Amino acid sequence: MSKIILEYVWLDGYGTPNLRSKIRVMDFDGEEVDLSHIPVWNFDGSSTRQAPGEDSECLLVPVRVYANRGKFIVLCEVANPDGTPHRTNQRAQLRKTAESATNEHFWWGFEQEYFITKDFKPLGFPDGGYPKPQGLYYCGVGGNQVAGRDLVETHLLECLHAGMDITGINAEVAVGQWEYQCFNTDTLKACDDLWISRYLLYKSAERFGWDIDLDPKPVEGDWNGSGCHTNFSTEEMRTTGGRYYTDKLMAKFEANHTKHIENYGEGNEQRLTGNHETQRIDTFSWGVGDRGASVRVPNAFRENNWIGYIEDRRPASNCDPYKVATVIIETTMEATDD
Repeated sequence: MSKIILEYVWLDGYGTPNLRSKIRVMDFDGEEVDLSHIPVWNFDGSSTRQAPGEDSECLLVPVRVYANRGKFIVLCEVANPDGTPHRTNQRAQLRKTAESATNEHFWWGFEQEYFITKDFKPLGFPDGGYPKPQGLYYCGVGGNQVAGRDLVETHLLECLHAGMDITGINAEVAVGQWEYQCFNTDTLKACDDLWISRYLLYKSAERFGWDIDLDPKPVEGDWNGSGCHTNFSTEEMRTTGGRYYTDKLMAKFEANHTKHIENYGEGNEQRLTGNHETQRIDTFSWGVGDRGASVRVPNAFRENNWIGYIEDRRPASNCDPYKVATVIIETTMEATDD
């Protein structure tokens, strides 16, 4: 018999969900920890905007487990006391949507941008002013061009050790701003990995005495905001594709533009202004190699007879990937069904 440390993680009930966690220590006499060994737990929902004080118990239902630094991170769905999905449980909705589209074999790649901050100010920003304008910071090297690399690389290793398919990292356009890319061929795991990778990012920043800002536009003025560009494809897009199908798909995305924006993150209007590599929030456009469009079709996609993947550039850095994936699947299925 040995002790195992289980770190239960869930999303709260705020408009932009926050990650919450608490630890449970359990006796364990097996060889390998998996979901079958992890019990349902509960928490005080009145402290997370998920229940009233007079009936505050919500359930934590384990759905995925990640090994991490001698502990186990347990991602949970939030449920009501009777076991039904809580109203804030967006993963349950995505699960149903994904099950209806299993034949499409969606693949996902999230590009998570973020700022590292200290005392609510981006790293590399001097007291009472601004650093040199954007230009040298993107993929930069050197203390006068980037800030926080030790944290970024520590986070990369933590995610890889936890079994996530992180495909790359890079310094972004503003100083103190970074990006990592998270890929998976399973819809739920892609979104679960993004949430837990964010969780590990926050925890890694704690050890450095820093914080992480996922606000879509944390610095006003002539500075880039932060997005979570979402790359996706279906089996048809990867094997057959074609210009006709692409045009039909983009027509559906344009028709559903408002619905997508409603699900792509709070405060996104501050970022989607038509400047800084964005399209205006009230306008839909798509283009080949166009980073100022709502949706970018890679040049390789066109050159390969319109076969490959597509990048939706509208989701904000603070988006809920469960909601993003749900609406992308729904719109794509509309185009497939026509």
